[in-house]
Amino acid sequence: MTTFVDRVVLHLQAGDGGHGCASVHREKFKPLGGPDGGNGGHGGSITLVVDPQRHTLLDFHFHPHIKANSGGGGAGANRDGATGRDLILKVPDGTVVQTEDGEVLADMVGAGTEFTVARGGRGGRGNASLANARRKVPGFAELGEPGDRLDVVLELKSVADVGLVGFPSAGKSSLIAVMSAAKPKIADYPFTTLVPNLGVVQAGEETYTIADVPGLIPGAATGKGLGMQFLRHIERTSVLVHVLDAAAPEIERDPLADLEAIEAELSAYGGLEDRPRIVVLNKVDIPDGRDLAEMVRPDLEARGYQVFEISAMTREGLREFGFALAKMVADYRAAKPVEEATRIVIRPRAVDDTGFTVEQDEDGVFVVKGTQVERWVRQTNFDNDEAIGYLGDRLERLGVETALGKAGAVTGSPVRIGLREFDWAPNAGEYVSGPRGTDSRLEELDTRPSAAQRLAARKARRIRNDDEMVHMAADGTVSTVTNSKLPVLVSEDDLDEDTDQ
Repeated sequence: MTTFVDRVVLHLQAGDGGHGCASVHREKFKPLGGPDGGNGGHGGSITLVVDPQRHTLLDFHFHPHIKANSGGGGAGANRDGATGRDLILKVPDGTVVQTEDGEVLADMVGAGTEFTVARGGRGGRGNASLANARRKVPGFAELGEPGDRLDVVLELKSVADVGLVGFPSAGKSSLIAVMSAAKPKIADYPFTTLVPNLGVVQAGEETYTIADVPGLIPGAATGKGLGMQFLRHIERTSVLVHVLDAAAPEIERDPLADLEAIEAELSAYGGLEDRPRIVVLNKVDIPDGRDLAEMVRPDLEARGYQVFEISAMTREGLREFGFALAKMVADYRAAKPVEEATRIVIRPRAVDDTGFTVEQDEDGVFVVKGTQVERWVRQTNFDNDEAIGYLGDRLERLGVETALGKAGAVTGSPVRIGLREFDWAPNAGEYVSGPRGTDSRLEELDTRPSAAQRLAARKARRIRNDDEMVHMAADGTVSTVTNSKLPVLVSEDDLDEDTDQ
């Protein structure tokens, strides 16, 4: 069973905002008591929080689909909808949040660091909140705004001070096991370590963390072996330790060749050139290993490396090596700039910033972009003429119509705002109060009969005078005609009597 996961893809869906309510207060002796539609509740957001007790992304591996609660809809009697509960996801220290395209959204380092990755939608306002001096009883309400829906990639980069690198079976797991309380898997075959191991080392007054990654081989930076999957775990380290096998049984391998191969992979991976290095020659408890270590040590020191001969089995040289690491970590920490508390930066909008832009695409469509105008369109009920008129008034006050005119738009030009595309009709005249849900300025654009007109026509068809009869023409048209206009059938006797008279 998988126990360590350092990369997952999350499918996130923040909560949708609740719809506002269009309602009119009614009670005895007060049939029209004014608008009392409540607002919809805001949808829940999804927030990532660093938890020091988390060390893997295993929970998200089994549950990658995450959805926050939506807000409740508003109701009459000025009752607002419930707000959706925010969802808090705990992640390990060192988690990097990025898009599927590789764009980094947040680098979460430090206990308690928060990042809202998906924001819930705004709740729509009810007609009580939309009422004003001109629209005393709005016949519409705003729709709830959909919450964010996106896929993000979480990558864990271990926050360790020292990183152990080397070929498989060089003794990295044994070294971290004797220097700390970590209990990695140790065996006499290559690639025993399949996941990074972390340990805490105490050297005098200094405490630092040490991590080892699965063994590297030539080509690891391009995906060979397991190195490419776990090289990210040494990106944050202060010191890199080359663990070289001084008792390598292979004839064609020697510590110097191993060092050059690992350095070539680290250079190909990139970003680790400035990290100080230490070289340890492991397994000197073996006679051949000690002889080989004494042979290659002068060459390593000539290249500028600080070299230690150690044995993870007998613990020879570990004390000196541990204190040397502590000193290098302390020097690296002292050289880093002092971390300051995050300051809140307020960037006011420029005086000439309208909050939207108007551009014409290659198809001739005028595209209006802006957070505010796109939200207004998403929250508009386009089945309600009054809501459409209200949106037109808001866009006119914001200056969208003026900007469209300057961009070259004329009546009938296609305009796109968000996901809505429509023919532009400049707003003419002011709003005039009428039946709820209607706007007289849109009557010429709407040829569909209203509900009142359809009801009147239906009643007219049902009510007929006694002297009317239903008549169906040859083409199937049904009409009513009076009895006086119908042809009268008479017999020959009747005709004779009429002639005599």
